[in-house]
Amino acid sequence: MIKVDIIKQLAHQYFDEVVSFRRHLHKNPELSFQEYNTSKFVCSILDKYSIAYKKDIVKTGIIAIIEGKNPTKKTILLRADLDALPIEEKNDVDYASQNAGIMHACGHDAHTASVLGTAIILNQLKHEFEGTVKIMFQPGEEVLPGGSSLMIKEGVLQNPKVDVAIAQHVFPSMEVGKIGFREGMYMASTDELHITITGKGGHAAMAGDYNNPLVVAAHIITEIEKQFPFVIDAEGVARNTQNNIPTVIAFGKIEGKGATNVIPESVYLAGTFRTMDEAWRKEVKSKITDIVHTIAITYNTKADINIMDGYPFLINDDEVTKNCKQAAIEYLGKENVEDLSLRMTAEDFAYITQQVPSCFYRLGTGNKAKGITSGVHTSTFDIDEKALEISTGLMAWMVIKGN
Repeated sequence: MIKVDIIKQLAHQYFDEVVSFRRHLHKNPELSFQEYNTSKFVCSILDKYSIAYKKDIVKTGIIAIIEGKNPTKKTILLRADLDALPIEEKNDVDYASQNAGIMHACGHDAHTASVLGTAIILNQLKHEFEGTVKIMFQPGEEVLPGGSSLMIKEGVLQNPKVDVAIAQHVFPSMEVGKIGFREGMYMASTDELHITITGKGGHAAMAGDYNNPLVVAAHIITEIEKQFPFVIDAEGVARNTQNNIPTVIAFGKIEGKGATNVIPESVYLAGTFRTMDEAWRKEVKSKITDIVHTIAITYNTKADINIMDGYPFLINDDEVTKNCKQAAIEYLGKENVEDLSLRMTAEDFAYITQQVPSCFYRLGTGNKAKGITSGVHTSTFDIDEKALEISTGLMAWMVIKGN
C-alpha cells in the first residue's frame, strides 16, 4: 500500500521541475482556444515521462491516460486549464509574460504545471494502485462556451467512462499551505446580457427632435434592480429577497457614444446574471426579456436583447468532496483544511460536475509576508510557488485514496 510519506517525497523530488513548468507557461501565455504552444509544451512533458495521451481535441485539448492495476475498476478524471487572459502583466519577475497584453492572471499556469507533476508521480506509481487516471488539459476555460463543454461533446467523459472528477483552483486570499472545500452547491451559473436600445439621435438642445435611448437604458437598469431586489447574507452572497436564492444581476458596461450636446442613436448595455437554481434561472431570463421590450415600447424605441447562456452552477458531490477533504486532512493536517463559502463566480468545470460526481477545491497560494496578495484577473497576480509542491502531492494522494 502506498504511504503518504512516499507521495510527499515524490512531490518534493519533482518540485523544482514543476516550478520550471509553471514559469515556462507563465512566460508564454496564450489566449482562450489559441493555446497551441502551451499544448505542445504539455505534450513534450508527457512524452518525456512516457505518459500516453491523445491531442488536438477541440484543437488544443489533451487527454492523458495512466492505467494502474485492474484499470477497469474505477476512472478518476483530473482537470487542468490551459488559457490565459487579455491582461498586461505588471509583475517585475524574471518569469513575467513575454507576450504583450496576455497574462496568466487566473493561475491556469499553476493548474497545468501542478497536474503535470501529479501525472508524473502517479505514472511512477502506476503498478501500485488500482484503476485508471484520465487527465484533461482543456482549452478556453475563460470564455463561452467553455472548453470543458466542448471536450465533453468530444467524449472526454467516456472511453473509459469517468466515475469521479477532481479539479483545483488557486485561491490568493488563502495562505499557502491551506486547502478549502465545500460540499454541495458552491459556484453560480453565469449568463451574459447584451442589450441594444435604438432611438433617435440629435442635438441635445433640440429636445423635440430626438428620442434619447440613454433614458430608456437607465429605466431598464433601474427596473431590473426594482424587480429583483436582494440582500447580502452573512457569507457576503447576494440573495433575492423574494425567494432567498443567490442572485446577481449587474451591468458593467453602458456605451452611448454621444457627447455633452449629442444624443446617440443607440445605446448598448452589457451585464451578467448569476444564480444557483435552474428553474429560477429560466424564469429570470424570461422576465428580463419582458422588462426590456416593455420599456422600449413604452418609450417608442426598439430593443434587441441577446442573453448568452453561460456555464451552469457548480455542485460538489457530498461523498466525493468528503473523501477529498479527508485525504487533505491526512496530507496537510486538519488545521490546514478549511471550509469555503458560497461564491457567485463561475467555472466551466461546472459542466463536468453536472454529469459526474466531482470535487472542485481551492488551493491556498497567497503569502502576506511576501506581499503575494493580488487577486486573480489582476495585472499583479502571482502565487507563492510553494503551493505547487503541496498541490502536486495532494492531488496524487486524493487519487490514491479514491481508488
